[in-house]
Amino acid sequence: MHQKGNIQIIEWEDLDKRKFYSFGIFMTMTIRATVYPATLIRTRLQVQRGKSLYNGTLDAFFKILRSEGVRGLYRGFMVNTFTLISGQTYMTTYELVRKYVSYYSENNTVKSLVAGGLASLVAQSITVPIDVVSQHLMMQGQGKHLTRFRLSSNTETGKTKKVFGQTRNLVSQIFAADGFPGFYRGYGASLLTYIPNSAVWWPFYHFYAEQLSKLAPSDCPHLILQAAAGPLAGVTAATITNPMDVIRARVQVEGTTSITETFRRLIEEEGYFGFTKGLSARIISSIPTAIVLVVGYETLKKMSLRPELVDSRHW
Repeated sequence: MHQKGNIQIIEWEDLDKRKFYSFGIFMTMTIRATVYPATLIRTRLQVQRGKSLYNGTLDAFFKILRSEGVRGLYRGFMVNTFTLISGQTYMTTYELVRKYVSYYSENNTVKSLVAGGLASLVAQSITVPIDVVSQHLMMQGQGKHLTRFRLSSNTETGKTKKVFGQTRNLVSQIFAADGFPGFYRGYGASLLTYIPNSAVWWPFYHFYAEQLSKLAPSDCPHLILQAAAGPLAGVTAATITNPMDVIRARVQVEGTTSITETFRRLIEEEGYFGFTKGLSARIISSIPTAIVLVVGYETLKKMSLRPELVDSRHW
């Protein structure tokens, strides 16, 4: 185990891989279910023109709740659960790259930055098609006029098809309009958003954890320090990368192909303030996400330790 300040970092070679993957699926699903409503609200705020529909995060939350009910906050969630695959891929890539980089550098910041960036690159290649479909589902209901695609209604009842019927309908529309490349619309913008976000988050996470460990009593449980460091890193990363996240959401939902054109039009229509759209929702979602992620991930790694190493870890 690598020693970072007073906090030991459990590395890839310390883990029982069978336990790691079994517990990891449950952890990833729990995190996605917890933060999905904030993700949906953030997407609608970023795509709307000005304040044409919502005045902010809380306004969007209550309007969606009144108009569409709790189910409205989980539009597209079933499709989004397929990102469990990318979640497992992300964790594996991150840990393996950390191990590989350690052969060349023992600097934890370097290992975290490189591993975080490459893990995001691999995961986004799986996630983007799922995001494209789920974001169009998110925009149905009050936001349906902001997306190019509409869910078809059942001619007998006038109601839209449910869950996977909606998904098939949207997938067919996207493919008919844009072909296979349509499912990777915004891929470049996603990479420009999530690679920096991931690359920044991990070094800041370890940095904040190290600083907090120097201030806290020596007998303070490490999990508390890590749970506090996670949100700090999340807010930092979200603030730095939000402008590109706005561009990404618009490219994917509006169907534009040019990042620079989307950038130019956003400045013309809403000024530089437009790049802060959805930031509060993103920060709100990043805080519980980071807490759940850190507590879940560090607990996952602790539970997945090889038996002979269990007693060597101060928890």
